[in-house]
Amino acid sequence: MEALGIDIGGSAIKGAPVDTRTGRLLAKRHRIPTPEPLTPGQMAKAVKEIAADFSWKGPIGVGFPGVIQGTHIRTSANLHKAFIDCDGGKLFSKAVARPVALINDAAAAGLAEMKFGAGRDFEGKVLLLTLGTGVGSALFSRGVIFPAELGHLPFKGRSAEKYVSAAVREKKNLGWKEWSGRLDRYIRVLETLLWPELIIVGGGVSAKHRKFFPYLKTNAKLVPAEFFNESGIVGAALWAEENA
Repeated sequence: MEALGIDIGGSAIKGAPVDTRTGRLLAKRHRIPTPEPLTPGQMAKAVKEIAADFSWKGPIGVGFPGVIQGTHIRTSANLHKAFIDCDGGKLFSKAVARPVALINDAAAAGLAEMKFGAGRDFEGKVLLLTLGTGVGSALFSRGVIFPAELGHLPFKGRSAEKYVSAAVREKKNLGWKEWSGRLDRYIRVLETLLWPELIIVGGGVSAKHRKFFPYLKTNAKLVPAEFFNESGIVGAALWAEENA
């Protein structure tokens, strides 16, 4: 089975066809930088461009960084505010002239990691965090997914992602040790609330996990995502296989 996975992020939109039996990308991913927030119409054109680049006619899944209810997008913290309450499923399906399965981006990353990556065959409680422009999150228990918005948990008087995201580290030019201290305090709160047995850290910064993992003192086992920054693409494709 093959499906096209598209991952919408705060700084770029990326997509590639995926072999959903193995999680392997079947072609080099197509990446479109988005230095400025795209309107829904502009984002739909970008999704169309990625599908056209692969001449894609099969199932398509799209991961979006916000609360997804059915086909609707309910929040848009780091993208254009016009996405709030937008029917994303309808928007993207119209752009590519075929059904599109819509899913939260962190939930998509979690699907990939639980089926093929760091959470493979693990039956306990798993917390997945994606650290990028914001902080995405998803919970798994016995393989069942529960999308969450823990990046917006009130922390230090504001949304946690404004304090611990990878983008904040770069913007404030924080050293790895200083930023890790922030991240460690945040994860300790999540562990107190959720008691995960495994924590998977994804997003682009996970490729540099050796620079900050030594400073994190978690109770749960802590591991980097095996797909690093491609998990959202793979998970969106898996979602499409089941729902498009």
